[in-house]
Amino acid sequence: MTSLFGLEPGALPAETRRLRQEVRDFLAEELAAGGFTPVSDSWIIGADPAFSRRLGARGWLGMAIPKQYGGADRTPLERFVVIEELLAAGAPVAAHWVADRQVAPGLLGHGTEEQKKRFLPGIATGECLFAIGLSEPDSGSDLASVRTRATRTDGGWLIDGTKIWTSGAHIAHAILALVRTGPAGDSRHEGLSQMIVTLPGDGVEIRPIRSLGGGDHFNEVVFTSAFVPDDLVLGAIGDGWRQVTGELAYERSGPERLLSTALLLRLLAAREDADPRTIGRLTARLWTLRQASIAIAVQLSKGSAPDVAAAVVKDLGTRFEREVIEAARATGVEPDLTSDDLFTRILAEAVVQAPTNTLRGGTNEILRGVIARALGVR
Repeated sequence: MTSLFGLEPGALPAETRRLRQEVRDFLAEELAAGGFTPVSDSWIIGADPAFSRRLGARGWLGMAIPKQYGGADRTPLERFVVIEELLAAGAPVAAHWVADRQVAPGLLGHGTEEQKKRFLPGIATGECLFAIGLSEPDSGSDLASVRTRATRTDGGWLIDGTKIWTSGAHIAHAILALVRTGPAGDSRHEGLSQMIVTLPGDGVEIRPIRSLGGGDHFNEVVFTSAFVPDDLVLGAIGDGWRQVTGELAYERSGPERLLSTALLLRLLAAREDADPRTIGRLTARLWTLRQASIAIAVQLSKGSAPDVAAAVVKDLGTRFEREVIEAARATGVEPDLTSDDLFTRILAEAVVQAPTNTLRGGTNEILRGVIARALGVR
């Protein structure tokens, strides 16, 4: 892996142990006080803006944002420790997830000084929530086929088109949207730009998409001549594809690609009827994938964008998550979303979400295409 993807083994600094214990103590206090109810897939379906603000008050949002923009100016590896603990506990982090994970690095890397000062402090406190507008109807994971178009007008752009599966758009204060501003060109990657659409806004309609489990955490977003001023274009016009691929390295390689079902695995391991061989095999897999995720976090902290390595972690990690679900189902417990038994309810939530594990952030087929190109076989 080192020669192909440029990864080297990484380790979390010893000083992060104290931080990890602080997060565990905080979560124990929150649980005892009824501050949150654990959920499976908490970074997707567990949206609680008030909980996010409590994290922000402790400096656990926007951790890698410089202090001059309201952040904690801590390292990506310290952030890694915090989100590991939050995910393992099933804490409701979905409200701030997109803003903290990829919008903040995108603003730091490509935003104007005005944009940084406007949005980053709110991201760090949990008071500015973002959604990302990438997927579109009939496009699947093929982002190069984006049809949502931005047309030049006086002082800015008018956006027309539709985005789908837009998680958290109904509670977001802004959407970072990938739109077409020019011809596709031979590679289809040309003519794409990113724009910040503030919410609520004229010409923006957010339609909830209800899941089989009754939730409505993602949405269809319809733009009809929605105006975006020039000062809310992120980076240069036409540079959207390069920006997005860099941001996807954050989206595809984090602990959430391994730990969506971590709470379920913990609960399974605690059961008397759990097969110790299965638990051992899954734990070993998880540890290996975690080491790969840490190695990518180290590269990101150095300013690299290991998008191919991130694709590998995302592919393997999301398949692992589904194996955890199958192992839990082998106990014979009937999943029930309304059960008072934590294992039964968490299993049901995981089963409902399972089809999305290998879809969100790019389908595994798309990711294998990325890997194949890196290997020179495509």
